[in-house]
Amino acid sequence: MSEQTTAPGVTFPLARWIEQLTLDAVPDRVRTRAKHLLLDGVACGLVGAQLPWSRVATAAVLGLEGSGDAVVIGTGTTTSGPAAVLLNSTFIQGFELDDFHPLAPLHSNSLIVPTILATAQSLGGVTGAAALTAAIAGFEVGPRVGLALHGAQMLDRGWHSGPVFGTHTAATVAGKLRGLDVPRLEDALGMAGTQSAGLMAAQYEAMSKRMQHGFAARNGYYAAGLAAAGYTGIKEVFDRPYGGYLAVFGEGHDPDPAQVIAGLGQGWHTELIMVKSYAAQGGLHGTVQAALELRAEHAIDPATVSRIEIRVGNTVYHHGWWEPQRPLTSVGAQMNLGYAAAVALLDGQVLPPQFTQSRLDADDVWKLLGTVDVELDESIETGPVQDRFATDLTIRLGDGTVLHKRITQPHGGPSDPVIDDEIVAKYRSLVGPLLPAARLDAIADAVLRLDELTDVRELADLLAAPVAGALDGKDAQ
Repeated sequence: MSEQTTAPGVTFPLARWIEQLTLDAVPDRVRTRAKHLLLDGVACGLVGAQLPWSRVATAAVLGLEGSGDAVVIGTGTTTSGPAAVLLNSTFIQGFELDDFHPLAPLHSNSLIVPTILATAQSLGGVTGAAALTAAIAGFEVGPRVGLALHGAQMLDRGWHSGPVFGTHTAATVAGKLRGLDVPRLEDALGMAGTQSAGLMAAQYEAMSKRMQHGFAARNGYYAAGLAAAGYTGIKEVFDRPYGGYLAVFGEGHDPDPAQVIAGLGQGWHTELIMVKSYAAQGGLHGTVQAALELRAEHAIDPATVSRIEIRVGNTVYHHGWWEPQRPLTSVGAQMNLGYAAAVALLDGQVLPPQFTQSRLDADDVWKLLGTVDVELDESIETGPVQDRFATDLTIRLGDGTVLHKRITQPHGGPSDPVIDDEIVAKYRSLVGPLLPAARLDAIADAVLRLDELTDVRELADLLAAPVAGALDGKDAQ
């Protein structure tokens, strides 16, 4: 057994908090919110399970990994635990509909839900209360690790921030479910840190962008399993000055280790996590919301638009703007400010139908895209941290009319959260067409009373059977 670390720093206190966290210590409102967040993750996974690129991933991974007893949701298949984690995470990230943290960008459900399901199967079952406790630990740890690296600065530098922070989220969830003590949790965090990675150039056209959180989830799952078996990892991984996690990933931009344990058990990042209303990366939501509001307020005829001007801060600019080339892939379109603005004005929504092959190469979309100008606004970048996702949208019409809208925080942000009832409505809207009503109701009931389940594998069983393809018959790419 590994020896307990007591050296000053943040790694040991984090591991101790994870070990000692109980569901009773979590406020009721946070528990309720966590269950609704998990429902959103389940919804995204069911939508993602039968997308064209998800089917490619499933065939490839099952071909490599073979059989096992861990559920691959929405497919009717099973495989090994690590492979199921990889695929289920890929499904949740499959259509840019899943949650994200506004200040430390990562997609928590794509790391938490798959890890819970596979770990429960590996252990022969875990209670729903244990699963909810582990999920909340994961919702809390990932953003804190991200904030120690100044969150969105990782995106600015070209890292896919979520997979960089996400290994620790998954290791926390799996380690908590396995009942690891502090030394072994520290081993798990150390092995998670040494497997962190992710390049943001995947956003332009690569299917692999949708799998990168899956790599992190699988690696964190492995880290906890290795630690449980007595295989040791890096001690004090967040504190080591040479080769430590923060020292390496934070090189050149002054990481803040104190953020790793800031507010543990007092403030709850679970309540800050944003739920998406649109099928696009989070930095685009201000543009989409502004375009939809102007469209509704002024009955804009897109044919009369002569210019679309978008002003955003540094992270959104670098993560969301490049001159698009026709045709975009679906993943590229879901990352691009111009495409999001164009289809919002044309279609009045930015949801799965906006990313079919025919829509991605439609003449009206590309005509409007040709009017888009995106600029970096330094006043946004240097403004208050809570305003870093602010967007200024100006639409100029051919008759000289100028329409303007500023969105300081899009719907879903901490000042205007997507409420729990909206999450349930989103679940029903997205998943309802994909499976029978009785199964739809049973899944929602199991997630929203997760802490009452005797065995979380009851939920896995409900998620296992095949679902319809969200884009089948819709000219998908």
